[in-house]
Amino acid sequence: MRIIPFLICGLCTAGLVFVLNTQLPAGGSKTPRLGYFLSPQLGFWQNAESVQTDYGGEMHMTALHSNVEVYMDDRLVPHIYAENDLDAYYVQGYLHAKYRLWQMEFQTMVAAGRLSEIVGEDRLSTDQFFRRLGMVYGAEQTMANMEKNPEMKATVEAYADGVNAYIQSLKPEEIPFEYKLLDYKPEKWTPLKTYLFLMFMSYDLTARGATTDLQMTNAKNYFGYDDFDKLYPNVQDSLDPIIPRGTVYAKPAINPVVPKDVDVAYLNKSANNNSTAMAPIVPDKDNGSNNWAVAGTKTKSGRPILCNDPHLGLNLPSLWYEMQIHTPTHNTYGASFPGSPAVIIGFNDHIAWGVTNAGRDVIDYYDINFKDSTLSEYWYNGEWKKADHRQEVIKIKGKPDDVENIALTVFGPVMYDKSYKNSSTDGKYLALHWTAHSAGTGLQTFYQLNRAKNYDEYMDAISKWQCPGQNFAFASKTGDIAIKQQGSFVARWKRQGDFIMPGSDSSYAWQGMIPVDENPMIKNPLRGFVSSANQMSTDSTYPYYLGAASSFPLYRGIMINRKLSEMNNITPEDMEHLQMENYNVFAEMARPVLLKYLNPSSLNNEERKYIDILKSWNLRGDYQEKGATIFKCIWDSLETTVWGDEMANAKLPLPKPDAPTLLESILRDPEYKFVDNINTPNKKETIYDDVVIACRKAIAHLQELDKAGNLEWGKFKDTRVSHLLKIPALSRLHLPIGGGEHMINATKDTHGPSWRMIVHLTDDIEAYCVYPGGQSGNPGSKYYDTFVDSWAAGKYYRILFLSKEAAAKNEHMKWHLSIQNR
Repeated sequence: MRIIPFLICGLCTAGLVFVLNTQLPAGGSKTPRLGYFLSPQLGFWQNAESVQTDYGGEMHMTALHSNVEVYMDDRLVPHIYAENDLDAYYVQGYLHAKYRLWQMEFQTMVAAGRLSEIVGEDRLSTDQFFRRLGMVYGAEQTMANMEKNPEMKATVEAYADGVNAYIQSLKPEEIPFEYKLLDYKPEKWTPLKTYLFLMFMSYDLTARGATTDLQMTNAKNYFGYDDFDKLYPNVQDSLDPIIPRGTVYAKPAINPVVPKDVDVAYLNKSANNNSTAMAPIVPDKDNGSNNWAVAGTKTKSGRPILCNDPHLGLNLPSLWYEMQIHTPTHNTYGASFPGSPAVIIGFNDHIAWGVTNAGRDVIDYYDINFKDSTLSEYWYNGEWKKADHRQEVIKIKGKPDDVENIALTVFGPVMYDKSYKNSSTDGKYLALHWTAHSAGTGLQTFYQLNRAKNYDEYMDAISKWQCPGQNFAFASKTGDIAIKQQGSFVARWKRQGDFIMPGSDSSYAWQGMIPVDENPMIKNPLRGFVSSANQMSTDSTYPYYLGAASSFPLYRGIMINRKLSEMNNITPEDMEHLQMENYNVFAEMARPVLLKYLNPSSLNNEERKYIDILKSWNLRGDYQEKGATIFKCIWDSLETTVWGDEMANAKLPLPKPDAPTLLESILRDPEYKFVDNINTPNKKETIYDDVVIACRKAIAHLQELDKAGNLEWGKFKDTRVSHLLKIPALSRLHLPIGGGEHMINATKDTHGPSWRMIVHLTDDIEAYCVYPGGQSGNPGSKYYDTFVDSWAAGKYYRILFLSKEAAAKNEHMKWHLSIQNR
């Protein structure tokens, strides 16, 4: 029951919001307007829902063309039955708004760089970042392009009309809690907001590339290219790619030409300590996912099974909203985005699909030389070229507007200039080239997938997808399985775009996009499964450069492929266990290295106690395992010992070398250059020395954890699902769940599987799902966090995928909402 905790939280929040909400102060005054917030008639009290709330009834919506029936099951999942598509999307918009209005609008405010309007100047830097990143610009380009398609234009407009129908029906006391807390009100929903939300997802899944470019430039300049290549190599010895090794690829349609001055002007193969910027806002590097599909040859039923669990930030309200949409053109179930029409990950009567992040580099920076401070002209291809300009006006609560005057170049907007800088970017003008700025058609992909009936229609649907790059897994009732990496990918020469590039001429510009039919894909492989876990899609025989290896996690893919290769007579229950698999294959490879180079006699009895636990550890990241904590602390300490001395004198933070780098470097050469401590010129350290030093430092920390009772893995990583405003009382803290980095169950502290789905493509589809949240975004509702405990325990819900007639009779349908068009 959430009512009493919610009321207590509301009272506490009124006085403590500044303390509790350090990441996002509540309004310019840092407190809500107390008279309004505490008002018995209008304030937060009115957001507390009775457990007896009736979500059904009869409504009249004259904008509908026909009547729509909505059955709400006992998990508050809506099943929409409409006689045409536009009515279905209108009702989808209405329901998204009814249950997630604040969340969907808040996320688009972030994307649009409008936080300062609601919380004051404390968030001006965030707004400047997103405006200069071109989020609004990209959304406008995509909207303009999509509105050329009458079908898609009508879809997005119908969805927006549904959202606005709910907003217009809101009484003052019904305004969601967070609006009252932050002291602002909902505004009209527009199609642009939908495209802003999709831009935000593109940012979340690709903008680490922009950060990586800046950080990698720092590292190259600091170390020099040769040492940089040892710390950030482009080779992963253990790679098990998405497309199996040995696949033969066709001759490429594009052969990008390497600039003649690349060694001097770009790679700069000598250290010079000339660092550059580091982006202030960095998406989680582990924004990724798992997906796989197994063919009927490997299942007990003889029919395919598709699984997907996208790994994103763990938040309340959840990113996802579960629903079924049934019209004469399609019958689709799955996870939708509040803020966008259609189902994003799911299945229909014929096929299932799931997505993971491709990790490909689709953002580059170019160093621009402007003629003067007006940014009116810049040097390009031997002449001064006129720059266009775009003004971004940022409204600030209680303060004058901030105006960002952004120059536009042939590459894209100038993100960093003299008015938006830090000490490292002073004097630099960095233009951003991002595929998300191109006129996209991504929403059409999901629109078509919702209706797709076979492999050919799946391929046509995903061909419309441009950014962010995704791995689309597919399975059908007819027995086909496939996976394709799809997006608008630059045809790059090796290392192109890994660093800031010269922008004075076209020699470093993009020379073309890889043709869609040359993107990596595989259909019905002999091994009987397809899979991806954000690893590199291909080995080095693929004719195009994929990007820096640091963008691609390695070990979940190894474990998934190992398990699926071994499994036969697979059932959905087997897939549930596989999604929750906590075995750490990285530790399997790394622990022998630690123990090989550790001399136990160099440790005392108390220190050896922890090494004994490490030796006997079962290599699993289950909640109660102490060995998992010991391994992580020692390995992290070893990385710091090996690399810390070289990085200590850098003026700016440098990117941490990727997980495989140290392990594979030591396996290749125990005398790896960076093992020696450069601060001890009279002594040359060996890997034996470093392992002992690392163990001693780590064990001192482990002893503190042990005394505090936090040595168990689950207590150490301390998983939580936080409210978007980071208010503890509205969050779920200290969750009893294992998993973590390098494990299939990739649950970390604030990041992990945001939606788990298993679809068995039998005649009557058998499907299961769970996500770490609830259907309602209202903290005062019992349905706010309904699924969190089941998610943590690895339990799934059987999906009700029903016809309207079956839904009307099903015992799990708790409410019926009848919407009349008159």
